[in-house]
Amino acid sequence: MIQPDLIKKQRLTLFALLTLIIATIVISMGIGDASLSYNRLIPTLLGQGSFKEEFVLFSLRLPRILITFLSGMALSLSGAILQGITRNDLADPGIIGINSGAGVAVTIFFLFIPVNAVSFIYLLPVVAFAGALITAFIIYVLSYQKNEGLKTNRLVLVGVGLSMAMSGLMMVIISSTERVKVQFIAKWLAGNIWGTDWPFILAILPWLIVLIPFTLYKANRLNILRLSEPIAISVGISVDRERIQLLLTAVALAASAVSVSGGISFIGLMAPHIAKTLVGPRNQLSIPIAVLIGGWLLLFADTIGHNVIQPNGIPAGIMVSLIGAPYFIYLLLKK
Repeated sequence: MIQPDLIKKQRLTLFALLTLIIATIVISMGIGDASLSYNRLIPTLLGQGSFKEEFVLFSLRLPRILITFLSGMALSLSGAILQGITRNDLADPGIIGINSGAGVAVTIFFLFIPVNAVSFIYLLPVVAFAGALITAFIIYVLSYQKNEGLKTNRLVLVGVGLSMAMSGLMMVIISSTERVKVQFIAKWLAGNIWGTDWPFILAILPWLIVLIPFTLYKANRLNILRLSEPIAISVGISVDRERIQLLLTAVALAASAVSVSGGISFIGLMAPHIAKTLVGPRNQLSIPIAVLIGGWLLLFADTIGHNVIQPNGIPAGIMVSLIGAPYFIYLLLKK
């Protein structure tokens, strides 16, 4: 049973995070190349703005804000799941190679498979999922020992090595392609939020609608898996089956985010760890907090990076890495 004071603490934290997220969204809607006066936001949202104001808000700002926030949510939840099933706080879909596997699939699909623009948007998460799934399967097989089961520490190390190999493969693939396409892939690798139109929201949203409730449903089993295999077996849990289901969920979440936001690491590392620091390790409490923290972190990073240097700004992935790399070193030394 969860203590009432922890539930109260979670609710207060959720309220504070929602307030912070709303404030960041409002700030993001008002700043950019074409400034939008803050006293005109509400009239414009209600359909009473000028053509320019409505175009800036509904065609440029809001889709990017929503895509960024949803991608951060997906990456943070993916990281929370991976940390649970590996019992390792350093696990992250970007660090252990899942993002890179999705990136290779997206690169091949973008460069060599001709499809129309509408099909491209909706097929992209599926293609990214296929690439991430193949990568996760390789990592799982290389980390599994017949008599001992899944070696969680080996999984992280194998993932880091495979991530480097996938990044090298991606460079080989794009080395002989057209300059324009290479520029797109380079931006993708840097974590540049490129899916900034309403159809991309429809491409990622169904994955979150299905997988967030599924993960919360599995939260208690994720708690038990995080303890040890003997404890999980003793309470009647099929460890391998649960791990595979949760791993597929983490892969799908990471792939859906990567397909529209590019190669972004460290969100899945930082958000779950901060959430557990705030409300404790129970996934029923920490997962909702981690999801909101991840969405806010990526939105904050993109807002700063997109406006700090004009006209192109700094990709969100680089801004997150500037924060995440020192945090990763801190966790590495601490653990």
